Amino acid sequence: MGVKKKREMQVAALTVCHQDLETLRSFADVEGKNLASLLLRCVQLTDGVSQIHYVKQIVPLLEKVDKNGIRDPSVQSCLDILAGIYFSLSLKNPLKKVLASSLNGLPEFFLTEAIHSFTSRLHKELNTTDLYSYRKVIDNISSCTENFNLGRVSVNNLLQNVLHFLQKSFIEILEENRKFAGNHIVQTQLMNDLLVGIRVSMMLVQKVQGFQGNLWKTSTSPMWQSMCGLLSIFIKFLSDDDLLQAIQSTSGLAVILFIKTMFHPSEKIPELISSLLLRSVDCTSIPEWFICSCRSLCCANVSVSTLLFLCQGTLAMLDWQDRSMGPSGETLLLDTVHVLFTLSSQIKESTLEMFLSRILASWTNAAIHTLEFSSPALKDSLNGNSSTVGRLLEYVYTHWEHPLDALRHQTKMIFRNLLQIHELTVKGADLVTDPYFLELTKSLLQLEWHIKGKYTCLGCLVEYIGIEHILAIDKSIPSQILEVMGDQSLVPYASDLLETMFKSHKSHLKSQTVDSTWIDQWHETWVSPLLHILCEGNLDQKSYVIDYYLPKLLNYSPESLRYMVKILQTSIDAKTGSCNSRGALGALMACLRAARAHGHLQSATDAWENLVSSARIKQGLIHQHCQVRIDTLGLLCESNRSTEIVTTEEMQWIQFFITYNLNSQSPGVRQQICSLLKKLFCRIQESSQVLYKLEQSKSKLTAESELTKDQPSITLQQYKNFMSSICSSLFEALFPGSSYSTRFSALTILGSIAEVFPVLEGSVQTVYQLSQDIDDGRFQTLMECFTSTFEEVKTLAFDLLMKLSIRATQFQDSEKLQDFFQAALELSTSTKPYDCVTASYLLNLLIWQDALPASLSASLAQQVECRDGDKSAAVVERNTLMVIKCLMEHLEEEVSQAENSLLQAAAAFPMYGRVHCITGMLQKLPLNLQLVSEWRPVVEKLLLLSYRLSTVVSPVIQSSSPEGLIPMDTDSESASRLQVILNEIQPRDTNDFFNQAKILKECDSFDLEDLNASVSNIDTSAEIKGKEGKTCDVTAQMVLVCCWRSMKEVALLLGTLCQLLPVRSVPESSDGLLTVEQVKEIGEYFKQHLLQSRHRGAFELAYTGFVKLTEILNRCPHVSLQKLPEQWLWSVLEEIKCSDPSSKLCATRRSAGIPFYIQALLASEPKKGKMDLLKITMKELLSLAGPINDSQSTVPQVHALNILRALFRDTRLGENIIPYVADGAKAAILGFTSPVWAVRNSSTLLFSSLITRIFGVKRGRDELSKTNRMTGREFFSRFPELYPFLLQRLEAVANSVDCDMGEPDRHPSMFLLLLVLERLYPSPMDGTSSALNLASFVPFIIRCGHSPIYRSREMAARALVPFVMIDQVPNTIRALLATLPNSTDQCFRQNHIHGTLLQVFHLLQAFTDYKHRTNSDFQQELTDITVCTKAKLWLAKRQNPCLVTRAVYMDILFLLTYCLEKPTKGNQPVLESLGFWEEVRGIISGSELVTGFLWTVRVPGLPQYLESLTKLTITAVQTVLAETGGQTRDVPITFSQLLQSPFPEVRLLTLGTLLKGFSSAASGLGEELLLLAMKEAHPECFCKILKILYRMDPREWLPQTELCVHLTPKEFLIWMMDIASNDRSEIQSVSLRLTSRVIAYYLQTCEEKRDSITPELKQWVQLIVLSCGDSLPMNSRLAAAEVLTSTTPLFLTNPCPILELEDTLALWRCVLILLQSEEQAVRDAATETVTTAMSQENTCQSTEFAFCQVDASIALALALAVLCDLLQQWDQLASGLPVLLGWLLGEGDDLMGRVESPHQGEEDYLFEKAEVNFWAETLTFVKYLWRHLFQLFCKSGWHTPSSERLCHLQKMVSEQYHLLSLLFRELPPTAEFLKTVEYTKLRIQEERTLAGLRLLAFLEGKEEGSPLVLRAEDSPVEASQLTVPRTKAAC
Repeated sequence: MGVKKKREMQVAALTVCHQDLETLRSFADVEGKNLASLLLRCVQLTDGVSQIHYVKQIVPLLEKVDKNGIRDPSVQSCLDILAGIYFSLSLKNPLKKVLASSLNGLPEFFLTEAIHSFTSRLHKELNTTDLYSYRKVIDNISSCTENFNLGRVSVNNLLQNVLHFLQKSFIEILEENRKFAGNHIVQTQLMNDLLVGIRVSMMLVQKVQGFQGNLWKTSTSPMWQSMCGLLSIFIKFLSDDDLLQAIQSTSGLAVILFIKTMFHPSEKIPELISSLLLRSVDCTSIPEWFICSCRSLCCANVSVSTLLFLCQGTLAMLDWQDRSMGPSGETLLLDTVHVLFTLSSQIKESTLEMFLSRILASWTNAAIHTLEFSSPALKDSLNGNSSTVGRLLEYVYTHWEHPLDALRHQTKMIFRNLLQIHELTVKGADLVTDPYFLELTKSLLQLEWHIKGKYTCLGCLVEYIGIEHILAIDKSIPSQILEVMGDQSLVPYASDLLETMFKSHKSHLKSQTVDSTWIDQWHETWVSPLLHILCEGNLDQKSYVIDYYLPKLLNYSPESLRYMVKILQTSIDAKTGSCNSRGALGALMACLRAARAHGHLQSATDAWENLVSSARIKQGLIHQHCQVRIDTLGLLCESNRSTEIVTTEEMQWIQFFITYNLNSQSPGVRQQICSLLKKLFCRIQESSQVLYKLEQSKSKLTAESELTKDQPSITLQQYKNFMSSICSSLFEALFPGSSYSTRFSALTILGSIAEVFPVLEGSVQTVYQLSQDIDDGRFQTLMECFTSTFEEVKTLAFDLLMKLSIRATQFQDSEKLQDFFQAALELSTSTKPYDCVTASYLLNLLIWQDALPASLSASLAQQVECRDGDKSAAVVERNTLMVIKCLMEHLEEEVSQAENSLLQAAAAFPMYGRVHCITGMLQKLPLNLQLVSEWRPVVEKLLLLSYRLSTVVSPVIQSSSPEGLIPMDTDSESASRLQVILNEIQPRDTNDFFNQAKILKECDSFDLEDLNASVSNIDTSAEIKGKEGKTCDVTAQMVLVCCWRSMKEVALLLGTLCQLLPVRSVPESSDGLLTVEQVKEIGEYFKQHLLQSRHRGAFELAYTGFVKLTEILNRCPHVSLQKLPEQWLWSVLEEIKCSDPSSKLCATRRSAGIPFYIQALLASEPKKGKMDLLKITMKELLSLAGPINDSQSTVPQVHALNILRALFRDTRLGENIIPYVADGAKAAILGFTSPVWAVRNSSTLLFSSLITRIFGVKRGRDELSKTNRMTGREFFSRFPELYPFLLQRLEAVANSVDCDMGEPDRHPSMFLLLLVLERLYPSPMDGTSSALNLASFVPFIIRCGHSPIYRSREMAARALVPFVMIDQVPNTIRALLATLPNSTDQCFRQNHIHGTLLQVFHLLQAFTDYKHRTNSDFQQELTDITVCTKAKLWLAKRQNPCLVTRAVYMDILFLLTYCLEKPTKGNQPVLESLGFWEEVRGIISGSELVTGFLWTVRVPGLPQYLESLTKLTITAVQTVLAETGGQTRDVPITFSQLLQSPFPEVRLLTLGTLLKGFSSAASGLGEELLLLAMKEAHPECFCKILKILYRMDPREWLPQTELCVHLTPKEFLIWMMDIASNDRSEIQSVSLRLTSRVIAYYLQTCEEKRDSITPELKQWVQLIVLSCGDSLPMNSRLAAAEVLTSTTPLFLTNPCPILELEDTLALWRCVLILLQSEEQAVRDAATETVTTAMSQENTCQSTEFAFCQVDASIALALALAVLCDLLQQWDQLASGLPVLLGWLLGEGDDLMGRVESPHQGEEDYLFEKAEVNFWAETLTFVKYLWRHLFQLFCKSGWHTPSSERLCHLQKMVSEQYHLLSLLFRELPPTAEFLKTVEYTKLRIQEERTLAGLRLLAFLEGKEEGSPLVLRAEDSPVEASQLTVPRTKAAC
């Protein structure tokens, strides 16, 4: 890659009219030295850049002319021509600025003539009458006033004319805008012209000298009258809400500027503007001209936007930085902010909100300027404690979480300015001790960390008062901030705050300390928490800390790197990490990576030699944690110097990394790997260019030679070898059967190589060319990637082939070309949808490679002559046209057949594939078409074909139940129900499939033959001939897929046609392909199918095509097309409103495609406009969605609710939809009360969308996550109409649920009300002055807790919590407890009691979770609550007959015991001092747990009561045991008694407690647990018993089995294995673990009895093998992996094997199978087994990665290495070899079955999929096994198997190879495309067979070296490729 050239500047050349050109020629001298000659040469050039050179010579040439030259007519004419040139140039043309700059240096004696020329030319410009030339004139006026002396003087001379022109242009442009209403393009241009004109008007007033005097300020002056006229126009613009807000905003600036310029005396201007803003203008005291011009501003009904923009003009246009306005200016300042406060409560639109925030920020800036010389009164008014600053703070607190980033940024500016304002009011005071700052800091720190505004405001505070005060309050703040960095939305704010803090802290420490000891304190505060997060934090948290915080820390303190490395190096061995944790190694790599990427490491050598060892690097590259691998790779690839040499060691490590890391399942990891390697390739490319220059210059400068220790040529050769090796590895990774992950990674990296090392023309040298390494085999490999079922792989392969400048030999063989093309045609009609995608890519490749068969080329009658410049594009266009014509011929024939029989089409030629291929070719077609005349009939025919196809399939899609269309069923009743649907469809079909339902016989297995037999018994005509002539039955799935995919492809094709093909302005024109009528037809097509289709797949994809159409229409210059979306919208809204019974609109299925249709129309509306369509549509829909009369139809209401839901979900509408949220919420809540189910259902869906739109997408399992909540202030400030609405509705609900008379009303809207309210919370910043205070809701929420509905009481309790301030919680709890009845009360309602207790419980829970309470206050408040609780203790006793309320009261008691159990200093525990435990023991003793239950059947609330009672009982028992040292004499009930309870709820909680807090309490219960295990029937209890036994030492309970349960340990083992064999739940996993523990114990303690359990050992091995099956749940395989890990030293690596070799190898095979599992968790667990195996004393020398945490990819190779080493140690290699060879060959699999099974029934069961492992790669395992076996064979000292055994193996493998050859011959020529599955399986088996043959040949001494490995380092002998080419015999 050569040096990048700067993009050449494009400058439009200047020109002159013919008359001026002749004038120049007449005055040009012979020598060519005068001005005319210079200009003539200049204008004759066509290059604007060259003309600049001549323009710069004009003034130097005139300077040489003497004063007599003034009268020279040639000079005067040239100056006149120059003026014309200047005014003819566009505003942005650089020539205009160069000319102005040159003429600014014009000699003084030429100025008069020049001014005359420019003035006359400008006067001519101002007289133009063409409205569309006004913009050019306005631009010229603007350029004249900008740094151009002649222009400014000319404008000044013609000031009256200029003002008149501007006034005239505004009036005419506005009128023209009205004429073109609806034409967005023209209107947009006119609006821009208006905006520029207003700005130029302001520029004139500010810059032109004519306004500086007072002479023009007379009422008779024309100039004054023009100014008054302009002022009137600006006020009109300001008040016109139909104009763009940018125009209104600028008009507001202009109005204030003109008033400031025109009004006299100037001292009264502030007073006048104040009266305008306050709408209190005294018309008697102001001039008449002002009243005439500004009459609309003087009235009371000024719009919100007008006032807002007047405030903006006031702050921007008046002079606040001097004392000119005096006290009246201070008054105006305060009046302005009060007006803004009023407006903030009235504004809804997001754009106006944005303006308001900017204006408030401007106000704070103005206040800062004014305070520098203000009066004491203003300082008092703007003090931190003043009401004005308080309201500004309220604004900040309300909007600091606003969804608009820009608005949040403005709140930060306002807050920072407020701090400065307060500082100015208390100038000279110590800010650190200032009460205002202290209180602000305290209140901010009390906020939760999920509030974004907290970070920005704290950062501003730190800048003012430093960090010391904050750290003094809480030293853990750095750790707290780092903890929240797992939330992506908070990360930028948190990292910025941390940066501000650590910078402030470091500056403070350095200033306080003389020596360098301060750095240790700084490191402890800021670096130590970082290292803790890097080692122990969760994945997201660490990633964000590394990306955001670590670079900032290192950039500010590079010296801290040494400290980090030192700490981490010492702890690496202790914290190696795992799959879930990076450990210290990961932290070290992350730090080094960040340091190198940001230039804090001098070189790679510095890093490797001084900071980290080579062994650590290799460990990092294969670490079990993915991010450690990524960081290590990043350390190697990233560098702040793009030309840094890549060392040999780095290249070796990269090669090592690629070997084991391509197959990553995580898309994020794959993306990072590919991105980092691309950075490395860029480094190689750029450093190679430096090396080439060094080599060419032969320079030996020391500075340059430091780049590399070697000569440049050596390094360049190393680069070339490395890149070639990398490419070889990547192509080898594309072997048959490679996973999607591997292929994606390999192809992406290859694509990066082709991009970074492009094919360069000329003499530019490049170190590597990928094309040079591509042979026919590799080209074929890339083509075979098209057969992947993943489209990303197809796309990557195609893009890579397009980047390669080669033509494969396959494309030079005409027969082969015909085979490829025929294969593509066959694939395009496949019943498998992904086959048509393959066909599309294959056809595109043939087109772009110009490799179409000759037969197709001959079919094009008219040959096209290609222009030289576009020859390749023309060839592609010609080929595309030919192929599309061919496909259309086939498609036309198939559509004709489908019109006769849709069944035949679905079975044999589903047409969607053809259409997909056509769309794919059109999308890749060059846009500048040359064969327009040939394309037109093709496009016309294509449209007709599309409509015909749609007509065939649409009846199925538009039926009332397309998914339920199953004409074959198993019972007559279902069949009769389906008859209605079949009658509805009635397509044209000669088959009776759609005429009558068919009944199938029920059968156990649904196979092809049975299906045909059963169908033929009914009607043989249901049999259809498939593609290969086989008789098959067409299932409903096949018909449905054929239909909806055809609709989908037609929609995408039509959308693509509209998007890519130009539209003809008139039918006869030659400038486009599509006519206006065709576009309208396409629109009508989409309308029909979106509004009538019922199938979701069909209308969703029709929507995709329709969106493309609407986007084109809005940009189309044709007015008739522009207005189509608006017309369609009104049409569908009218149809929705009329609710005509004959309407075909779908009222079910969430209105089907109707919301999509309206979404597309609204989302395509230009966002920069007024969004009128959206406004009108929302108004109509909201009116329809509201409550209706009983007599009206609910269908329009349902449609409106469904459409609103879709619009609120559409992110493209952004903040434009927010103003309608409140009305939408009202409609949803009111709709939920409808008696009609459809309305309630749609209202619920709408409400759900609104909750997401308001509170954000839920990012966790917590339904009420802090990130999905909002303060009441913010919520009701954004939606103020909801405050009275929610309050009134809640009051109505509360009144109804709390009534004493009659049947209570259930009020369904209560659910929605409480769902909203429970997401609100009061901010500590709210105060009590807010008009939207949340306290008003509290009484009603409390009363809602009395609802008779259980769920409502729960919701009310949760909703109450956020409404009570934390310091009010104790008082509220005490008040609620006081309302509970006493035991003596006779009449009370349990519902009321339950609701109150739930509220107490949730409040208490929130109170105990609050982190900012001081311990003493907290304890005292809880003690007071406990005292109140004791007063109502009867509710927990039997006196209370209701079990539900007793349960909740016990939960409250349990919560109190949890919080108050810890003793305070010097005192006994609070609960003991209050006598609380004694009361609790009394409750337990009197409870049913002790006395027994009286009920024989379940009663309401019993399970809940049992759980609550048991939890309280267990707590009491544990407390007594802790006090008495384990003595059970005082306990109310023992654990043994609890375990004997007849209720599983009690047993389950007790067992859970024993398991969680495993202690002596459990260890003494072995006997009882055994007895319980034998009789336990409850699965969860039984599972927990087994878990406890597993955790206990077997010595404590296993010897007791015979005594307790009458089973010997061996019999117990057999019983457990039976459970593990038969159960498939969690019990199976636990029992398997326990069985393994028992076996291990038995073998270790009873060595003499080992032989007696040999059968059991074999059974156990078989059990492990079965548990590793892919069909089992993941828990079973995890349990098997854990068992293998725990028994590794005993069975897998024991120097003296206990098991027979066959069983030991079976266990090792299990490990290998688990390492290839698709689930990451299973692979990680199996990797632990390998890690354990490598770490044993006898195996730790087998590999270099002993004691390391490795990834499963390399663990597979390491496991085989350890196994081969163990076979040698055991001297069992000869016996084990046949088994290992069997693994290599896949022994036990039926080859014929494997090949034939894939297509068996595949076409009949379209959606049924077998278990697929997307991670395992058979040939990867074969490669590793072959490599280690070969290395073993190369070693001496082992005995080969017997010759008979070898001969048997040789014969078996040879027969298999011969069979493969026969099977290959039976495949078609392009089997890789047409028979992909069979072909791939045969290729895999071929590789396995070849590997086996080579090994056996080596054993016989027939083949001494031809190893089957990837690279030289994999084998002790010369490397060879794994995937060897197929031999001719195999073909």
